[in-house]
Amino acid sequence: MTTAPQEPVADRVEPRPVLDREVLHTGAIFDLVRDRVDLGGAGTVSREYLDHPGAVAVVVLDEQDRVLLLRQYRHAVRTRMWEIPAGLLDVVGEPAVDAAARELAEEADLTAARWDTLVDFATTPGASNEALRVFLARDVAPVPDADRHERTGEEAEIVTRWVPLDDAVALVLAGELHNPAACVGVLAAAASRAGGWTSLRAADAAWPHRRGTLPD
Repeated sequence: MTTAPQEPVADRVEPRPVLDREVLHTGAIFDLVRDRVDLGGAGTVSREYLDHPGAVAVVVLDEQDRVLLLRQYRHAVRTRMWEIPAGLLDVVGEPAVDAAARELAEEADLTAARWDTLVDFATTPGASNEALRVFLARDVAPVPDADRHERTGEEAEIVTRWVPLDDAVALVLAGELHNPAACVGVLAAAASRAGGWTSLRAADAAWPHRRGTLPD
């Protein structure tokens, strides 16, 4: 094991040369690909991963410091999970905050007047290039009945609940919540609140790991 030099502790985009790429499976949302990667002195390796469009999620806080949670069935884990509003970045070139606002309206029938970037993370960097940005949305209001989205599939069964942020943190730490965006978002919101919200970034803050920005 090599000791890292004295440099800032921060992830840096440093792509290694991809010698060739093969699409093993084309899916409805993401593809399974195999890259042959030149690691320099460490040789050449073959790595398979999911090529994912990325996603956004929203921690919604009301004036009572409550966070909005949604219950939705997730078949891959056979579980009805409590989550935060979220969705795919499946519109090419769409600003991430616009996608987040759309998902908030579609899944929770809400709009928000104030948007900030709360936290970014890679969901499973050993197996997928999915990048996820969590926004903080405040000053919320209901979508007019006539403009509400008609939910289908699993979304038709969505149940909503406002939970005090401190209670949501306790649920995460007790192992009662498992959705990664919800866990990361709730804990990040609590930490940012404790620091007077000074960690918040602009809604359009740079996002170097978003697909289309990350180099091959």
